[in-house]
Amino acid sequence: MRPASFTEQAPGRVVRVGEGKTAYWAFVPDPLPPRMAYTPRLIRRLSEADRAVGELAGLGRALSNPWLLVQPLLRREAVLSSRIEGTEANLDDVYAYEAGVRKHLPPDVHEVHNYVRALQYGLRRLETLPVSLRLVRELHRILVEGVRGAHATPGEFRRSQNWIGPPGCTLNEATFVPPPPMYLMETLDAWEKYLHREDESHPPLVRLAFIHYQFEAIHPFLDGNGRIGRLLLVLLMVDWKLLPLPLLYLSPYFEKHRDAYYEHLLRVSTHGAWEDWVAFFLRGVVDQAQDALWRMKRLQDLHLAWRDQVTRKRASANLLKLVDLLFEKPVLTVRDVSEELGITHPGAQRLLHRLVAEGILEEPKQRYRRQFRANSILEVLAVERE
Repeated sequence: MRPASFTEQAPGRVVRVGEGKTAYWAFVPDPLPPRMAYTPRLIRRLSEADRAVGELAGLGRALSNPWLLVQPLLRREAVLSSRIEGTEANLDDVYAYEAGVRKHLPPDVHEVHNYVRALQYGLRRLETLPVSLRLVRELHRILVEGVRGAHATPGEFRRSQNWIGPPGCTLNEATFVPPPPMYLMETLDAWEKYLHREDESHPPLVRLAFIHYQFEAIHPFLDGNGRIGRLLLVLLMVDWKLLPLPLLYLSPYFEKHRDAYYEHLLRVSTHGAWEDWVAFFLRGVVDQAQDALWRMKRLQDLHLAWRDQVTRKRASANLLKLVDLLFEKPVLTVRDVSEELGITHPGAQRLLHRLVAEGILEEPKQRYRRQFRANSILEVLAVERE
């Protein structure tokens, strides 16, 4: 890392570690919050973001069973957050993995599934524990269990130096080197204190932008920092009551604008470019709130249409439960239905074939571990919003 890249406006200090040929430079960020002026551009972006989040929160409170729509969006987030880190698994792969069909699946689908598990765990844990360093460690342990990074002390903050840069680069060739181990707990303690303190100078969405940058700058784990940092945004929006449920995910926006995302984070470190980063972040909030509204309304329309369709032909209670189940598991097997609904294997088969006849499910072609697919749900999740 080149210390000359860091200007006087950098929100921290560059420190030299070691001596001789093994010496290197690293960046130690200042405690939050930074000094940042609210320009007309920023005020406009903040107003748009507050309005978009408010509309999304209103829809979440109005839905009779919002978790039916949350589950598909949660898995979409897991796929796209992991894709930023280079995974190739898609939504089809994740649902097939959860259905127990693992043949010919990408090896990194387990990594995406761990993200789903970590996010679900974090949402449950918020009932007894606020977002904190303890929760961060618990989430990390789940995230890297059995996948890349599992060798790197899961659930433990690093005790050695890491760095960010092109593949194969050395410490001195790195683009960015986060705080050395001897500064790590100091920066993490300051980060946690800011999570829990009142900051009347900055509204919650701006605070989220600060917190996300700071976590990425600290990079407290040897692996999984980006995914944990993005996962924390979801948990904080729920923990701070900005949203009643995990409805807003920024990973799709960051993945779509990946180069700009990393460049903005780096320029905060090197030039103190807080306004540009916060404006970028708030634009993402607006974009993804609108995206969530668009997808949720289409999923809601599907759900209502399918329930109405099967009810017109004397649907049993179990058939209606199966329609609901499709929004949690749009790819499922006879065994899934049997276990989820507590019915016999033949009974599950009859329900599935009824939905095939209705055009709601696609008949599986394979002979073994047959997967029934609700393609309309998968298409809502996969399509790019215009």
